[in-house]
Amino acid sequence: MGMKLAVISTDDHPFHLAAFVGGKFFAIDGVETLTQALHMPAAQLRSLLETSKGAEIFGPLQPPIALESEIWGAGVTYLRSRDARKEESGVPDVYERVYAADRPELFLKANARRTVGTSQDIGIRVDSAASVPEPEVAILVNIYQEIIGLTICNDVTARTIEGENPLYLSQAKIYTGSTALGPMITPVWEIANVKELGISAHITRGTQLVWQAQTSLSALNRSFEDLVDYLFRCQVFPDGVILSTGTGIVPPLDISLEDGDVVTISVDEVGILSNRVKVIEENVHNLTLGIGR
Repeated sequence: MGMKLAVISTDDHPFHLAAFVGGKFFAIDGVETLTQALHMPAAQLRSLLETSKGAEIFGPLQPPIALESEIWGAGVTYLRSRDARKEESGVPDVYERVYAADRPELFLKANARRTVGTSQDIGIRVDSAASVPEPEVAILVNIYQEIIGLTICNDVTARTIEGENPLYLSQAKIYTGSTALGPMITPVWEIANVKELGISAHITRGTQLVWQAQTSLSALNRSFEDLVDYLFRCQVFPDGVILSTGTGIVPPLDISLEDGDVVTISVDEVGILSNRVKVIEENVHNLTLGIGR
């Protein structure tokens, strides 16, 4: 297995970008944060990573994100996602239209404060009767609109709220613990065939397997390049951006996340993201979730 990029918390930096090789973390010559990496052309970053001789460093794994990072989401990019949204919504034609349209659905999903890493808790809203995981491949895009790597995103969604009215999308998608990212970043040049990567997910409740499903990036209705092109239209991302590319795996209507469930998402050549579910109450002032906790 080749190199991966990881964000770890060290004594001198809470979001230290490291190269992960042979089960160890190493400093990268001239690059300390993910933001700095996303300021470089892809070819320059690749050359630096291949020649770096940084010392071994130590610290706990964090979500692969920087304080400046934004995570955006793309919706209804798989046929299964279109069909699931139509099943749960009172206005199903909205999803039919966006699936077939030239312009994709794009929305701001999270920042570092709203993002958790693998083995941390994801959240489900107390005011949504049903919530589901949305297993997705996320791409890291530099300031030059080049894709430099892939990671995994769990775009947790309050199904009841979005189903009630599509205009409630932000409340269904953006709340404490609604985004998990990780475990690390696989550089895109380390992957032989990105379009054929397999994606699988399952929910366990205690010792019981509640639900499982799988898909492939070959089922994605849009190319990564098309999504990036639209995301950068009339916008500037001075520190790069993370784009979660939509889900092709959606649980049926009779499946909903519960407190204590564990959601595990696997993507070939990228890794495994696993998170326990926690109910997010209306008053969350004393709740600690997310990066650096």
